Amino acid sequence: MSEKKMVYLQPIPVRIWHWINAFGIITLIVTGAQIRFPESVTVMGSYKNAIEVHNVAGLAVALSFSFWFFYYKMVKNTLDKLYIPNEEDIKHGLLRQLLFYCFWYFLGKPSPFHATPDEKFNPMQKSAYLAVMFVLVPLVGLTGILLMNVTPLRVIILASGGIKFIVAVHFMLACSLLAFLCTHVYLATLGATPLAYFKPMLFGWEEVEEHHEPEHAPPETTPGYRPVRHYPEYRSLQSEQRDSWQNR
Repeated sequence: MSEKKMVYLQPIPVRIWHWINAFGIITLIVTGAQIRFPESVTVMGSYKNAIEVHNVAGLAVALSFSFWFFYYKMVKNTLDKLYIPNEEDIKHGLLRQLLFYCFWYFLGKPSPFHATPDEKFNPMQKSAYLAVMFVLVPLVGLTGILLMNVTPLRVIILASGGIKFIVAVHFMLACSLLAFLCTHVYLATLGATPLAYFKPMLFGWEEVEEHHEPEHAPPETTPGYRPVRHYPEYRSLQSEQRDSWQNR
């Protein structure tokens, strides 16, 4: 049995943060590509414009990241629960979710995870967001700040390996962020419909289909069911009991 119900997953502050962050990261990727390959990418016009827009977008993403952290840690106090995989996630949840993404989804089977306001992310999402939000994004921001302030932070840059090293690390981290973004968008299309997982980030509500098994199914409806009296062992036991009563 299955039933559908609406669950309010994404409150307004989270939705606002999500779209500011999304547009900011896309802007960073586009302007960053022009800074890295100015001969091939000219979306922002001049090279100077690309740098200026890149810096502004970087500051916007840094502020949105701070808002995200403050909201989940200080206001909701659910940061650890939402983004850090627990023991069950590591032992069984990761494998089940991986099998769903790679095989079960294409066979039409339901997802092993159903989102709730207290458990929004499946084990694979938790692991990915943990790496992205707590490692990747902070490192991109840190290297970006160093590149925005080369002269005042010259000593730190030299101690960190030099300007070329910082540029290379920043670029590789940005490529990793782009790879995550592409994967994130693709997995978001694996709902009941291609837009099912996008709607909560627009309207806050998600339609969830819950599957239930009958608690006490009648034995006659169970596949392979046969009454006990049909088994030879039962008939033999009946004969022995009958003979025992006749010999008394």
